[in-house]
Amino acid sequence: MRSLAPEEPFGLLIWEYVAYLTDDADRAQAFALLEKRAGKSPEELAAASPAVLQAVCRAGGSIAWKTRADRIHDVAVRVRDRFAGSLDSVLRLPYLEARRVLKTFPSIGPPGADKILLLTGAQKVLALDSNALRVLLRLGYGQEHKSYSASYASAQKAAMAELPRSLPALRKASVLLRRHGQELCRRADPHCVLCPLRNVCNFAKVK
Repeated sequence: MRSLAPEEPFGLLIWEYVAYLTDDADRAQAFALLEKRAGKSPEELAAASPAVLQAVCRAGGSIAWKTRADRIHDVAVRVRDRFAGSLDSVLRLPYLEARRVLKTFPSIGPPGADKILLLTGAQKVLALDSNALRVLLRLGYGQEHKSYSASYASAQKAAMAELPRSLPALRKASVLLRRHGQELCRRADPHCVLCPLRNVCNFAKVK
């Protein structure tokens, strides 16, 4: 159950910007196109022409493609100049400090930072996208708050209390929860009647 995303921190940042509101297969195609046309290192992407970056981001989705291209360039320049071309030093930081540094990059909040730390193997932490978080909250893990970050922290803590503290287990849980939220436990029109968890799901019981 291997993710299509890269497994090094700079690549995972670029993975977030190269496409938008698309599935992993299409995102992987856009990422491969970026590598082919511009490269994959901070030095190569910092030197890439705006036209090339914009064309690649446009292929990854029509929404905010110019902004996403600018972010690829700006992040590449920052990693090249301020991190000596590598974010490996960030991965060696304690969890909260590494998370804080990663959150300084555009569009990277707690879920995105945790995803980078999990997929790189830097931290044994459960990463939850919006689909995975929705599943956990509906199952009764944690509490939903007005603040997304508070809801995320609550559900993450509750779920991790029952999961093995191993990278394979946490990666598998992250993928399965995300997929369940995408395919069955959808935000609108959830397929509760088809869900194998319906008998233990708080949401399904009152739906």
